[in-house]
Amino acid sequence: MPAASTTLRTLAASVAVLLTVTGCQALDDAGRAMGRSDIVNDLAARIDRALELTYSAEYQLGGGRTALITQAQDPARSAYEWPGGKLTVTAEATTHCETEGKRPVCTLEAPPAVNSKPSVVVYAAAEREGLVTPPMVMGLLTAAALDPGTVITQSSTTVAGLLATCVEVRQGSEDFSACVTGEGALGSFTGRVDGEPVELALSRFQEQVDGTAFELPQGAGIVDRRQAGS
Repeated sequence: MPAASTTLRTLAASVAVLLTVTGCQALDDAGRAMGRSDIVNDLAARIDRALELTYSAEYQLGGGRTALITQAQDPARSAYEWPGGKLTVTAEATTHCETEGKRPVCTLEAPPAVNSKPSVVVYAAAEREGLVTPPMVMGLLTAAALDPGTVITQSSTTVAGLLATCVEVRQGSEDFSACVTGEGALGSFTGRVDGEPVELALSRFQEQVDGTAFELPQGAGIVDRRQAGS
């Protein structure tokens, strides 16, 4: 699976090139290959553009739980909150909070490089926690598109009041489905991550954010490792 630091434009371009090469042996194969690359390019471009937006997206998880992805610009910052934890990336620190205990504990690490996108850093850290991120879904779709035995079906729907493009991927035991909104937010995902079933669906999308989303949980214990990491 491609790392979150891989740009989605590069990811999509590589798919287009590979599909064109592998599909040129027959005209009908070439037609199907270009169709796949068009799907991947469209969704990748949407997600890539969304990295530059300000928005808050709330997701419904299995068991009635929720997760929240928030990002803002000027200054650029991003957060991913889920049951039991929270990740925030700001110009001051990259912070990982454990919130399952009686008292939340937050560890502060050095902030990302000046030219790094906080959302990309948050997604990379979130993936290490086993969480679903837009780049992760894009990586799964890219890998599926490169497999000639995979069947990819495209459709349109509405998710949380937003128009979205959806794909259903059939590839044996690794089947999954996902939707991406026109704004570039992940609309839904149903599949497996590290062998575990995962399901989430966008329940609320706002183009405004609450600044408290980037703050530490109230009463949290602080472990500041920024000096040690400098």
